[in-house]
Amino acid sequence: MTYLLKMNNITKCFGPVKALDDISISLEKGKILSLCGENGSGKSTLMKVLCGIYPHGDYEGEIIFEGKSIQPQNITDTESLGIAIIHQELTLVKELSILENLFLGSEISKHGVLDYELMHYESKILLQKVNLSVSPETKVGDLGVGQQQLVEIAKAMSKNTKLLVLDEPTAPLTESETEILLNLVKELRESGVSCIYISHKLGEVKEISDYICVIRDGVHIGTRPAEDMTTDDIITMMVGREMKQLFPREPHDIGDVVLKVENVCAWDKSNSAIPKVKNASFELHRGEILGVSGLVGAGRTELMECLYGSYLGRYQGNYYLNGKTLNILSSKDALDVGIAMVPEDRKRNGIIPIMSVGENISLAALDEFGSSGVLNDTLEANSIANSVNQLKVKTPNTEIAIKNLSGGNQQKAILARFLMVNPSILILDEPTRGIDVGAKYEIYKLIFQLVKNDISIILISSELPEVLGISDRVLVMHEGVIKGNLINENLTQEIIMDCALSEGVAA
Repeated sequence: MTYLLKMNNITKCFGPVKALDDISISLEKGKILSLCGENGSGKSTLMKVLCGIYPHGDYEGEIIFEGKSIQPQNITDTESLGIAIIHQELTLVKELSILENLFLGSEISKHGVLDYELMHYESKILLQKVNLSVSPETKVGDLGVGQQQLVEIAKAMSKNTKLLVLDEPTAPLTESETEILLNLVKELRESGVSCIYISHKLGEVKEISDYICVIRDGVHIGTRPAEDMTTDDIITMMVGREMKQLFPREPHDIGDVVLKVENVCAWDKSNSAIPKVKNASFELHRGEILGVSGLVGAGRTELMECLYGSYLGRYQGNYYLNGKTLNILSSKDALDVGIAMVPEDRKRNGIIPIMSVGENISLAALDEFGSSGVLNDTLEANSIANSVNQLKVKTPNTEIAIKNLSGGNQQKAILARFLMVNPSILILDEPTRGIDVGAKYEIYKLIFQLVKNDISIILISSELPEVLGISDRVLVMHEGVIKGNLINENLTQEIIMDCALSEGVAA
């Protein structure tokens, strides 16, 4: 058996914390190895070691690539060997064209003059390889996220890549975009390119992998052929215990109507002639979990941003909380009346990366920790510690920058922030996107704890199993219209999709 890659006995520490503990993995040429593990398990750290982001000498162990021991000092060293990594956060320059992005830093010149004709020709070949039918002159910012992901892969292939590392590549993609990307990775495998694939979406992992490697708490738990593993096997190895049921439904009482939303209309942020939400009305009960489903672009987030006062375009509508008319013009207005919203994009709209974990958690409740502009540091610190314990946020301490936490723990910290203001209504927009199955389970458990305490939850999710798994009732949206208001009894994914795409409106 000929191996393209061997990583032997890799150990990496951050101060006293051992992030990787004597991990060894291997990969054959033309095979796909998926790395699975909970957030913070060490997957991305291991790949940063492989790609030279953590240079040789900053870790213990040996990397062997194509039969030779390598000692990369930076990512340029590994790219020259044919190792490329595509991070979850894309690194393209959106104001530049596809062509300019593909050759950024490696422009082709002739007699000291850039050879645009040759770069245009090479760009078209690269785009054909990734099945992207657009002009190389197209500005990257005008592409959808799925298309941008394909441009990233094309850029990697321009460097004669032999090993492609994909870190959560489908987290922001639609189902159709995901299918295109997975088919492309399979085609690359057929052409002899090896791949290390990191994903929390275990269905994808099963579909695409030759081998599955599970890492837990920086330790290699095991690597097995994908065909020999079930999804339950992977979950058990990841979390260290058997999980009988991913959605831990718990009985809870649903009370009277607490919120009425009537006749909400919203228009596109950039073009006020384009409607995004069309005359939407709904009710929410005390202690209820209201799921909001629909295809990407259905208007789900826009509707809830209007309720929360954070929508940046033009909107109108009527809101009533416990029978009283609300006048919400900002998110502060919403928080003041007990409505909180955890945003979809935690990187852009949730965390403040350079601030500490504790500062991020207490940010929305600073008024509670002092008077006359003076903070009570002890009271704030105690509240932060209680929140960290309640939500099981994994962090060495609350003083480190939140950007150093895993995605799942960042998400828990944002949840902690809005729970600290004691909301009566909590809107969760894609709360489990990009986080592992163990962290998802903990968030679901927390949701059921909250509704037992009479907090009402609005859950926006693109994952239909999640909507069906925890919702009491489901609003179905399509093209800005609420098409259905369905009690979650014997409800199926097919019923929801039929409702979304039907001509009429279901009650």
